[in-house]
Amino acid sequence: MLQPIYEEQVLRELRDWQRQMLRSPSFTNRLAKRVQQKINTIIPEKVQQVITATIKHMIRAVLFGAEFTTRTPTYNHSLEMREAIIRERIEFFKKTAAAEGGITGAGGILLGLADFPLLLGLKLKMLYDIAALYGYNVSDYKERIYLLYIFQLAFSSQEQRTHIYRQIVNWEKQKHNLPDDIHQFDWRTFQQEYRDYIDLAKMAQLIPIIGAPVGAVVNYRLLDKLGRFAMNAYRMRWLDERNKSEA
Repeated sequence: MLQPIYEEQVLRELRDWQRQMLRSPSFTNRLAKRVQQKINTIIPEKVQQVITATIKHMIRAVLFGAEFTTRTPTYNHSLEMREAIIRERIEFFKKTAAAEGGITGAGGILLGLADFPLLLGLKLKMLYDIAALYGYNVSDYKERIYLLYIFQLAFSSQEQRTHIYRQIVNWEKQKHNLPDDIHQFDWRTFQQEYRDYIDLAKMAQLIPIIGAPVGAVVNYRLLDKLGRFAMNAYRMRWLDERNKSEA
């Protein structure tokens, strides 16, 4: 059984996070979104298609490649024990991402551009580890889609975040409606939201002299946010399944 005190703490954190997911976009959120949408209309359609295809293939390569290096799903552990290990893993990935961002940021534009796929790989590998530690098998295609939804939650506008949250809040039913082919995933929205979210922060990493500290700080914070979002997304499922098994 879960320790009551720890369970109460988890539930409080989860409820706070859920309220954030359903919060209406602020004026700043709406303004930033309109500006980015205007920028997207200026970018030629062929360029948009190339960007979408590039991100799609990069993420698919990482999703299917990381399977061979991820850990075996963890069973028969309390939530408190799982999350103690998960926090250690998140801390490891945060420090690794910070070091990687500092190195690529110090290298100017060329190495700064290399940060994108490297950071993407770290983010998805961290999600793989978190999923396994909560007891989910990411060799299942639909579990990988859940990883992509968590990714979107962390790195999207508030409006899109609320939309995605509503899709995962009852995942055991929702996953049966998923297409059988990952190619049918909405990659266009995925890449636009992700790119729009990190553009401003990551652009400063390409500037000489300040690129290294900016890269380190930004990467650390991005991994920290993704880790928090992933924990709460899996808490929803884990607690729901536990409650159903005890009913």
